[in-house]
Amino acid sequence: MPSSESSLQIPLSFSPWEMFLNAGSVVQCVMALLALASLLTWTIFIAKSVEFLSVRRKLRTAEKTLEEAGTLALGEKGTRQNSIAHTLVMAAETEKAVSHDIPNDNEGLKERIVLHLERLEAAEGRRLMRGTGLLATIGATSPFIGLFGTVWGIMTSFTGIAASKATSLAVVAPGIAEALLATALGLVAAIPAVVIYNHLARQSASCRAQVADLTSLVMRLVSRDLSRAHIFTTSAQITPFNVNRMAGE
Repeated sequence: MPSSESSLQIPLSFSPWEMFLNAGSVVQCVMALLALASLLTWTIFIAKSVEFLSVRRKLRTAEKTLEEAGTLALGEKGTRQNSIAHTLVMAAETEKAVSHDIPNDNEGLKERIVLHLERLEAAEGRRLMRGTGLLATIGATSPFIGLFGTVWGIMTSFTGIAASKATSLAVVAPGIAEALLATALGLVAAIPAVVIYNHLARQSASCRAQVADLTSLVMRLVSRDLSRAHIFTTSAQITPFNVNRMAGE
C-alpha cells in the first residue's frame, strides 16, 4: 500500500522537450516548423538591423558630402564610395548628358531628373524592405499552424482514450498538454515576428526619408549648375553685342 501511494505522489514531467518527444509525428512536425519560423524571425531581425545601421551611417555621410559640394561634379566625386548617393548623382548627370542637345529646357530637364530620382527612391525602399515580407507571413500564419497542431493532437488523444477506454485525468492530461504546446509555440513565433516587422518597417521609412533628403540635395546641385550655365551663356551672348555697339559709337 505505501508503495502505491508513493507512486501516485510522483509528479508527471511536463517539460517542453519531453512533451515534444512524446507528441505524435504530425504535432512534432508542426512544432519543428514553428521553431524554424522563430529562428528565421530572429535571424532576419539581426541581419536587417545590421544592414539598417550601415545604411543610415552611409546616408548621413553622403548627406554631409552633398551639403558641402558646390557642383554636381564635386558631389559625384565625393559619393563614389556610397552606392545609393552615387546612383542618384549619376542619374542626374546622365540625364543632363542625354539632354544636352535640347536648348533652353532647364525646367523640362529638372522634371525628368526628378522622375528618375523618384524611381530610384522607390527601388531603394523596396530593397530595404527585402526579406521582411517573410516576417509578415510568419506573424499571420504561425498561430493557425499552432492551432492545427493542437487540434490534431487533441483528436489523437481522444482516439487513444476511446481505444484504451480510460477516462481518468492522468490519461487525458498528457496528450492535451502536448497538443496545447503547439499553440504556445505558434504564439511564440508570431508575436516577435509582428513586433520585429513593425520595427523594421519604421527603420525602412526612416532610411527612405534620408534618401529623399539626398534627392533634394542632388536637385539643388542640378539647379545651381543650370543657373551657372545660363549666366555663362547669357554673358557670352551679351558681351559681343556690347563690344560691337561701342565700336560703332
